[in-house]
Amino acid sequence: MQAKRARDLTTADLTELVRHFDFGPILSEPSVSWLANSSTALDVRRRRFVYRAGDPADSLYAIVQGRIKLCRIDDATDREAVIDILPGGSLLGESALYSAAGQRENSAVAYADSRLLRIPAGAFQKGMAEDDQLHDYTFRLIGQRLEHAERRLVDFALNAIPARLDRLLADFSHRYGVPEREGVLIDIPLPHREIASIVGSTRESVTVRLNAMRREGTIEFVNRKILVKRPECLLREITVAN
Repeated sequence: MQAKRARDLTTADLTELVRHFDFGPILSEPSVSWLANSSTALDVRRRRFVYRAGDPADSLYAIVQGRIKLCRIDDATDREAVIDILPGGSLLGESALYSAAGQRENSAVAYADSRLLRIPAGAFQKGMAEDDQLHDYTFRLIGQRLEHAERRLVDFALNAIPARLDRLLADFSHRYGVPEREGVLIDIPLPHREIASIVGSTRESVTVRLNAMRREGTIEFVNRKILVKRPECLLREITVAN
C-alpha cells in the first residue's frame, strides 16, 4: 500500500489504515467506514508544514507513516519552541474540536517524510457523537496532552538544563527506544539544535552536556541518533519526578 501515491489510495486502503491507528482497534466497523470515507490521504515531505499557526483549525490528522513535529515559531525572531514529536499512529490537530478562534495556535511540521490522513473536524465530531469509544479516546488524548504540557511547564520552572535533558532522553527512550546490546537506541535523529528547542536551551549548552554524558558512559552517538547506555538511571529520574 505504501508504494501507492496518497491520491491513488482506494477506500479499502483508507479503511485498512484507519484500523491501524492508535484509536483504530477500539472503533466499531461503522465508525471505521465513516472515518475512512470522510478522510483524504496526503504525503508531506520532510520539513514541510502540515499546517501553520494562524491557519484555519478545521481538520484533524492521523499519522500513517513518519513523524510530525509540533512547535511554535516566534514571528519576530523565527526561534522555534518544540512541543512534541509524534510517531506513526498518532492523532494531531485536535484543537479543531475546541478552538474558540477557529485558528491554529501551533504549527505542525514533517520531521520525516510522512503520510497522513486528513479528517474534517465535522466528520470527526460526528464519529465521536455516534461512537462512545472514539469519544472517550479523544478526551483521554486531550487530557494526556494537557498533563504533558503541565509537566513541561513545571520542568522549565523547577529544573536546570541537565535535569531537563535527562528527562527528555528518558521520555524518548521509552517512546522511541529500540533495544540494543549496549543499551536503548532512540530511533529518531536528534540534532543538538532540535534538542535545545525542546528543553529550552542553546545548542552550545546542549552539546556541552551531551559530551559530558558521553564521557561519563551514559550515552553514545550513533549515526545522528543517541544510544542511551544506562537507561535505568534516566528512567528512575523521570519516575521519581512524576
